Amino acid sequence: MAGATTTGTTTEAATVPDRAGSAAASDRAGATAATVADALVTSLRDWGVRYVFGVSGANIEHLHDAIHRLGRGRLASVLARREDGAAFMADGHARVHRTLGVCCSTSGGALVNLAVGLAESYAESVPVLALVGQPPQALAGKGAFQDGSGIGRTVDAALLLSAVTKRTVTLTDPERLWDELAEAARTALSGRPGPVALLVPRDVFERTVPERPADWPSAPEELVERPETDEDEVRALFDALREAQRPVVLLGHGVRRSADRNAVAEFVREARIPVATTMSARAEFSNSDPLFLGVAGVVGHPSAHAAVRDSDLVVAIGAGLNAMTRGPLGDLRGDRLAVVNIDPGEASRAASPGLVVRADAGAAARRLLELLRKEPFQAEELSGYRRTRFRPRPAPGLGPVQAGGGLMQSEAIAALTAWLPAEGHLVLDAGNCASAAIHLSDVPDGASSTIALGAGGMGYSLGAAVGAQLGSAAGVRTVVILGDGAFLMNGLEVHTAVDLRLPVLYVVFNNAMHGMCVTRQQTYFDSRIESVRYAPVDIATVARGLGGPDRLWVASVDSREELDRALAEYAGRSAAAPEGTGLPGLLELRLAREEVPPFTPFLPLDEPTYFVDEAAPAAVTVPAPRSAAPGRSGVSA
Repeated sequence: MAGATTTGTTTEAATVPDRAGSAAASDRAGATAATVADALVTSLRDWGVRYVFGVSGANIEHLHDAIHRLGRGRLASVLARREDGAAFMADGHARVHRTLGVCCSTSGGALVNLAVGLAESYAESVPVLALVGQPPQALAGKGAFQDGSGIGRTVDAALLLSAVTKRTVTLTDPERLWDELAEAARTALSGRPGPVALLVPRDVFERTVPERPADWPSAPEELVERPETDEDEVRALFDALREAQRPVVLLGHGVRRSADRNAVAEFVREARIPVATTMSARAEFSNSDPLFLGVAGVVGHPSAHAAVRDSDLVVAIGAGLNAMTRGPLGDLRGDRLAVVNIDPGEASRAASPGLVVRADAGAAARRLLELLRKEPFQAEELSGYRRTRFRPRPAPGLGPVQAGGGLMQSEAIAALTAWLPAEGHLVLDAGNCASAAIHLSDVPDGASSTIALGAGGMGYSLGAAVGAQLGSAAGVRTVVILGDGAFLMNGLEVHTAVDLRLPVLYVVFNNAMHGMCVTRQQTYFDSRIESVRYAPVDIATVARGLGGPDRLWVASVDSREELDRALAEYAGRSAAAPEGTGLPGLLELRLAREEVPPFTPFLPLDEPTYFVDEAAPAAVTVPAPRSAAPGRSGVSA
C-alpha cells in the first residue's frame, strides 16, 4: 500500500463545549486546504462520534487543537488521567452505546499505556479506533524523543500495537487519509469487531489532504460488511431445535453488538426455550423473565449449570465458550452443541460443536424467527425449575482483615441490589466483589452490565464507567462495583467523572487485599499468602482530595445500617444536583471479614445453596472447603 505501513492483523452532565472558533475555521471541513488533523476531526464529528478519549502530548496535540477549533459542540476531547484509562473509556462507550469508540495518545510510554486498554478491546471484540501520534518522520531512528520507529533501541510502535489490534497502519502519505480512515472504521466494525490503530507522525498531521470524497459515508456503520447468512445452516439449526427434547440457549455478549439484538429475545420467547447467559452478557436477556435460567460460568448459578448439563441441545449464540464459561457446564461437544457466531473460531476450537452457523447473531435469530412463525413449535417446559445460588460464608483462616462494624460483602450486595439503576449502567471490575455481584444480584430490566473478561485487567471499570455514562440520556446513572485493588490501579479516573460532573457512583469494596488471589493461595498453596495483602488504605480520604463536597459525594461505611443511610443520602444529594449536571459519588465499604467467593473452582461439590425466590440467607459458617477441581460446582439446595 503506497504511503502507508501496515502490520498485524446526550449525557445530562457532559455537554460538549462549543469551541469552534471562527466561522472560516469551521468551514474547512472537506476543503482542499484541510490538514490531516482537521480532516480526521471533521470526519469523526460528522460521523456522529461525540468523544475522543485521551491524554495530550507533543505528537498528538495537532489532533486536540483541531477538536478545539472544529468540534462545533458535537465532538469533544475527554481528558483521561492515564492513557489506559482513555482506552477503557473508549471501550466502555463502544460496548454500552453500540458504536465506534475513539481514543488517542502521543507516542512512547503513552502508546504503551494505551495498548493495555486496546488489549481488552481486542480480546472482547470491541470496536475502537486509536489515533496515535508519532515523532516527525525525518527523526525516525535519529534520537527523536519517544521514537516509535523500531530502529536501534527504540520501540517498534506499529509492531507493538499490531499484537493488540485487528489492523495497525502508519499514515505517511496524506493522499491516503480517506482510504485509511474508511478502512480503519470498516475493519473495526465488520466481522468480529475489534480495535484498529492509525499512527500519524507529527509532521503528517500538518500536511493537507485531498477534498473529502463525494461518496463519503455519513456514519461509520455504512462501512460495515456483514456476512450473508447461510440459509441451509440456519435451517439445520431450526430443525435441531424443533426436534430437541430439552434445548437451552446460551447467550454471549456478541448479542449486544449484533445487528438485531432484539430478534434473539423474540425468538427464544416465542419458542419458549430456556435461556442462560454468560457472565458478560447477563443484561442481554431479562433476568426477571420466566425463561431465564441464570448466569453460566465460573461464578454462575448452580441450577443453570445443571440445566445446561441436562440439556440435549445447547445453542451458544454470540458466545466464545472460553474456559471461564465452559468450566461448570460439563461436556459441550458434538451434536449436543450448536454455535451461532459471526466468527465461530474460538468456540469451535474450545468445544468442537456439531453444528455451526457462521452469521451475525441478530441476523440469524431474525431468520429463525421467520421460520418459527411459518412452522410454529414450542420447547417443552422446564418443569419445576428454581434458580439457586451458593450460600455466602466467611473465608476460613483469615480472621478479621480490619477493624469495623462487621459488614460482609454479601450484605453489601443485597443492599445495593435494590438501588441498581433501571435503564442505567452497571460496570464491574475484576475480583471477588464482581464475582459476588454477578452471582448474588440481578440486572434491572433495561440496564446494561459491563465487565472486562478479555485481558481481565484490574482498574478497567473506573474509566469504562465514564465512557458508559457519556452519551446517555438525562436521568441515566451508572454504578461501579470494584475492589480496593482496582482503585489502587486506576482510582484517579474518578477525577475524570468529577471533572465532567457525571452521575457515576463508585462502590469500593475495601478488604485490604487482592481477595481472589488470596483465595487461590488458600486453596492451592496451603494458605501461603504472598504478594496479595497490604496495609489498609483509607480510600474515602484519598477520594476527598479529588473534589469538594459540591463536586464529589464521599462516604465510608462498615455496617449494613450505615450503608442503607449512605445510599439514601447519595440519592437525595443526586436528586438535588443542579440541572444539567450530575453528582459523582464514591462509597467505601470497609469489610471486616472476607467471604469465600462464589467461584466454582474453589468450591466443593456439596457447597450449600439456596433458592433465589426465597429470602437471601445471612452469611453462615461452615467447615473449610475441600480443594475442588476447576469447573466443578454444587447443585444442592
